[in-house]
Order: sequence, then C-alpha cells, then structure tokens
Amino acid sequence: MTAARNRQIVLAARPQGMPRPDDFKLVEAPIPSPKDGEVLLRTIWLSVDPYMRGRMSDAASYAAPVAVGGLMVGDTVGEVMESRDPSLKPGDVVQAYVGWQTHAVARARGLRKLDPKLAPVSTALGILGMPGMTAYFGLIEVGKPRPGDSVFVSGAAGAVGSAAGQIARIAGCRVAGSVGSDAKARQARETFGFDDVLNYKSENDLGAALRRVCPNGIDVYFDNVGGPITDAVLGHINLHARVVICGQIAGYNERGKEMGPRNLWQLIVKRARIEGMLVSDFQAREAEALERLGRWVREGRIKYAEDVVEGLENAPAAFLRLFTGANTGKQLVRVGPDKI
Repeated sequence: MTAARNRQIVLAARPQGMPRPDDFKLVEAPIPSPKDGEVLLRTIWLSVDPYMRGRMSDAASYAAPVAVGGLMVGDTVGEVMESRDPSLKPGDVVQAYVGWQTHAVARARGLRKLDPKLAPVSTALGILGMPGMTAYFGLIEVGKPRPGDSVFVSGAAGAVGSAAGQIARIAGCRVAGSVGSDAKARQARETFGFDDVLNYKSENDLGAALRRVCPNGIDVYFDNVGGPITDAVLGHINLHARVVICGQIAGYNERGKEMGPRNLWQLIVKRARIEGMLVSDFQAREAEALERLGRWVREGRIKYAEDVVEGLENAPAAFLRLFTGANTGKQLVRVGPDKI
C-alpha cells in the first residue's frame, strides 16, 4: 500500500468554449489514510456527466466551481480497502462522491452500500443512480404525465433521456424523442421502446419533423438539450403542456451569451408551464425512486446502456464525448478492476 500512489485528474485551466484535453492534468499524490468514522476507497467506476462542465466555470451556479488546480468532482463506485467505521468492512462496494481519482477517503455515514447480487455495481452511477433518479423525478413530479399524453424527450439515447422515455411509456404515454445519429435513433426505438424518433442533424425543418413524430402535439417535453430543438418544440406544445428543463447541453460551451428561446409567447397561448429541476431537491425520496427503478429493470420494463472508457487517464476524453454525441447511454470510466 505504501508504494502505491493516488492518481488524480485536476482542473488545469478554465475552458474557453469547448473543453480541451489540456484543460485537465493528471497528477499523483500519496494515498490518504482514514480516520475514525472514515474508510479508504479504491475507485472502480467513475461517472462523467454534462453538469461537470458548469463546475469548470467560475460563473455563479447552484454549486461551487472546481478551483483551478482542484480535483475534478464526480460520482464513483469503489471498494472499501480500509475501514475505521463498523458499518463498513474491507471488500464492501459503495457509491461515493469523491471525484476523479484512484483512491479516496470518505465518511462512512454518507456512503451508499451496494449489493452486487442485485445489479451490476456500475448501475449505481446510471439507471440506479443520479441519472435514473433525475429521469424519474423530472418526469413524474415535474412533467406529471397522464395516460395517453404525448411525451417528447430530447437527448433520447442518453442516460437520462432514455430512462425518461421508458418511464413515460410505463405511465401509459406515447413517447417520441430526438437524437443526433441514425444509430441512436434505432437504439431509442428498438432498445428503449420509443414510438418514434427524429435525428435532428438530418432534418431540414425541425417543425415538420416534430409534426411527423408527434402528430397529436406534445403534452410533456423533457428537455436535456435546449437550443434549436427546444425552440421548435415550444411551437408544437398542446394546451396546458408541461416543459421539464433538465439539461441544456447545447449551450454549455457557448462563449458568448446564448440567444433564445424566442418563442416563449407560446407558453401564454397554450397556458403551459416550464420548470427547471435538480435531482438533489428530491434527495429525501431517493429510496422510493431506487425501489421503483430497480423493480422496473428486473422486470425488463426499463433497459439501459453503458458506454465504457478504460483508465482514469482517459477520463477527460470520456467527458468530451458527451459534447460531441459520441457516447451512447451512460458514459462511464473504468478506473480499476471490480476486485483485486
């Protein structure tokens, strides 16, 4: 143990527009030692997510930014290597928000112990973790779907979007969505069960495309993307529609002030509601979401996909895949083996 080192990815510079590989730096530090009530973790899986782009900026937001030279934040699944708390023992596997590093010390009380017999532990970072719960609460509590509603999801092949679409189907809705490639469109239909999907990159007229895939208009819009898709959707919403703003990845790397949407008057005409959501607001109901999501996965009613990049040193490249549309499903980095 003493000969090993803790490898970390830190923020080397604040990005200007799209992040670049040299905005990150791989460094080494001693492996920390746990104190009373703490455990030493070895990272197995690291989640990379679009929200991390906001943490790389020093603009005011709902959470503090990562300092230049500071450890990149992120959710992980790791193995307990040393424990100084009776609730956990070496060999246990836990979910922990400890960032982009191979080893970390964390308070045992704040960790979620995982059972590898119930589901692959990687799902704690995807369908049975923050993305799945975001889809669940965003759709059920903010979107409030009713049987027979027409639901449209942007980013339909992503970790959150694919889950939101499938939850809408379980709620008895017709579901359509948008993606950025024909391959993702096939996956959304064939794997995730969407009724119809459009590839926004191959459409010359997004309004016409929406009329084709949502012939009865849109009652619930679950937005992960923003940009031109959202502009077009607002022109196709029904009376008393609900618009859930979950993400705006199309504008995360804008260097100037993003323009739009310019047709918010549609919310007046349709007496529609638009609301942003953060999954952390529903933390007290985490057990409810995980119980339902887990049951739906076991029953085969929800499918999920994972896109895996190997090695902590490749975490920046994995992160950048989120903004080019290269990933399919939940983007993960395998930092270490499941068991030593």
